[in-house]
Amino acid sequence: MSLLTKAEPFENRWPQWKPLVVKLLQQEPVTRQEWQELFWDVHSVVSWEADGAEKILDAVAAEIAAHVRMSLDRILMQQGSFALLAAYRREWEQFHTQSNYLPHPFRPVRAAMIHSTTGQIVVSAGQQNRNENSNDNPIACMQAKMFLYWKTLLFESLMERLQAGAMAMIRDERNGEIIDVPLVIAVKDSFVCMDEDMIKGRATVGGGETYRMCYEALYFEETRSCYECRAGQYHMENGIYSYVKYATEKYNEELDRGQRYLETKGDSTSLELLKTCLVSCLILSVVEPIKQEFSVVLSTGSIHHARAMFELLNLVPNGIAGPKAILDRHIVESGIQDMKEHADSIVTDPEKYVQRLISLFNQYTDLIRLAFDSDSRMLTVRDMAFRKVINDTSVFSLDLDKAKKPGQMTRSPPESRCPELLANYCDQLLRKTPLSRKLMPEEIDERLKGVILLLKYVQNTDVFMRFHQTHLMRRLISETSTDNDREESVVQWLQRSGMATEYIHKFQRMFQDMNVCETFNGDFKEHLRGKDLSKLASMMNVKILNQSAWVRNSERTPVSLPIELEEFVPETEEFYHHQHNGRRIVWHHNLSSGIITMSSDIGTYDLEVTSFQMAILFAWNQRPRESISLNDLSLATELVDVDLRRTLWSLVSNARLKRQLLLVTPPVKSPRDLTAESLFSINHQFAVVRNNDVQKRGKISFLGKLQLMTEKVREEVGEGIVALRVLRLQEAIVRILKMRKQIDNSKLYLELIGMLKNMFVPTKRMVKEQIEWLIDQGYMKRDEKAIDNFIYVA
Repeated sequence: MSLLTKAEPFENRWPQWKPLVVKLLQQEPVTRQEWQELFWDVHSVVSWEADGAEKILDAVAAEIAAHVRMSLDRILMQQGSFALLAAYRREWEQFHTQSNYLPHPFRPVRAAMIHSTTGQIVVSAGQQNRNENSNDNPIACMQAKMFLYWKTLLFESLMERLQAGAMAMIRDERNGEIIDVPLVIAVKDSFVCMDEDMIKGRATVGGGETYRMCYEALYFEETRSCYECRAGQYHMENGIYSYVKYATEKYNEELDRGQRYLETKGDSTSLELLKTCLVSCLILSVVEPIKQEFSVVLSTGSIHHARAMFELLNLVPNGIAGPKAILDRHIVESGIQDMKEHADSIVTDPEKYVQRLISLFNQYTDLIRLAFDSDSRMLTVRDMAFRKVINDTSVFSLDLDKAKKPGQMTRSPPESRCPELLANYCDQLLRKTPLSRKLMPEEIDERLKGVILLLKYVQNTDVFMRFHQTHLMRRLISETSTDNDREESVVQWLQRSGMATEYIHKFQRMFQDMNVCETFNGDFKEHLRGKDLSKLASMMNVKILNQSAWVRNSERTPVSLPIELEEFVPETEEFYHHQHNGRRIVWHHNLSSGIITMSSDIGTYDLEVTSFQMAILFAWNQRPRESISLNDLSLATELVDVDLRRTLWSLVSNARLKRQLLLVTPPVKSPRDLTAESLFSINHQFAVVRNNDVQKRGKISFLGKLQLMTEKVREEVGEGIVALRVLRLQEAIVRILKMRKQIDNSKLYLELIGMLKNMFVPTKRMVKEQIEWLIDQGYMKRDEKAIDNFIYVA
């Protein structure tokens, strides 16, 4: 039909519509033609009659009301709660299904009622099919009428019986009986649809006031009354461990039940409220007993109990605060106790010490993985507690500042020896030692990465870097590194782990110097080719190193070298100055070593010795069978007494040798027992003994750990670390004040820790002393109005 023609009045059409509307309400089949004609007839009436929409709405509403009354009568005919719920479910599901179909032909009614107030008439049915999900849904008018009649004529009269029946079935299910779940779900859905917003045509997702007040609140009340008595009784009869399991099972069981019987769509808060209710009635009463047992569970290693307790307490707001404190205390106490039990072995063996620390770390990591599912909060507790263990000073400590000197700051408190032992262990892995020889390269890398991991928890990494620098210097100078590429890889790992940049730059400069030395030695040997010293030069390897990266002072250790070496020194200096004019060379013979050949009555042996040992042994070159006193050796070598005694003792009492190289008369037990009259002589029966078999040839190393520092320098190392800390602390304070201009004491301390944590953690006393010094020097001042505030002075 191309043109609209005036339709018959509504009164003439309704008798033909009514049977069709009744069929739709009762879910009886209708033909496609009847369905399509209904759309057109409604549109025609609404288009041509001014009050057509109101007439249609009233007529259909009357049929809906009649249908609802009939449904009520059928429901009330049922006897018993279960039968009533079953009948209600049947009627409700049929009615709810038809509420989605019946309103479609009557869409023009909604549009006509909206536009009649502005004098507009809608003639195109196609324009009414817009935004069906909005609050102005075209089908909402008829649907609202359907829900309104269902609520006023049926639902309100049955609401209490529906509530009681649904709660009774849920109660039976909690007691282990099998129920008809869809019955309860149907009751819940009807409560959701009976809200005012839904009836008024404004869709609410998640349930409204009727659902919350008349269904949800009753559901929570039933849940609370069910468990308040059961929980306490179960706890008293079965104990805390069984109750934790019981409470967890019931909590999960009730959450599953809530997924079925509570509204979960949209922005519904029913499940969150259910969780709060369950925590209140199942968990809050046992929080304290669980905390009391938690430390026992950790100490006995009952992982499954700890996991169950943690999962239960994690449901309580801030419930894991107690377990966090208990875990922290457990890690600290057990860790320190373990270190004390193994103190005798680990204090002298870096390998055992580091492996013990890594074992403890892995033990606590496994505990958190198994008991706490690697929860990030518990991992944080592990990190903080393990930091206390690794920096503890009760087992062994390191005194950096042994004595307070005039004009210096207050003596520093003892620190953990952990950084030193970690550096020593790295040295064992990177140097050619029995340990590094028995390990595969992959195993060495794995252990080195373990050391890098432990460094994350060390407070004073500057101590580690100082000792690592010393060991690296020994390995590079004596050429005892297992792998130079691995040495550089370790420096890269240290850089990535946040170690102090100034040390990283020194390490990189040391590697550069070694490459430069290789080039220098090649040029120098080429320069001496054909000269008298060419043979000696071919056996020499001179290392000219940058003082700032390698050594900490310019003190020259006095020693009288063999005549062959004394002649070689000026030739080396002359060649170097020819290439690098204006630079000064300082010879550090305490860092030098060489190989000499010694013949005894048994055989001939190559001895790898330090320059100090070489100077002493060459004293017998012209008189091999004579004895020389300590006093004469002092004059011949020009070594200071401490270095002379220590060097002689390494030749007199070497634990690795069965036959010593030097003999002393009279015999003594330590280098301190040597006197000026003590006589030393070459042991002409010296030989290498392997498996009780005397070897006539062989090579023996007397180097041990190459002496890199004199006693005086060694004493100054600790003081140097403290002095460097003071400078870094002063620098950080001035830098912060320059940025902030004004800052109070507490904020200043926090920012200092953040700035210096990769090197060391300054104590409050140390910060206070340096603040006073900077105030005296005029770099900063106190605020006159607030004594804890500091102001930068430009």
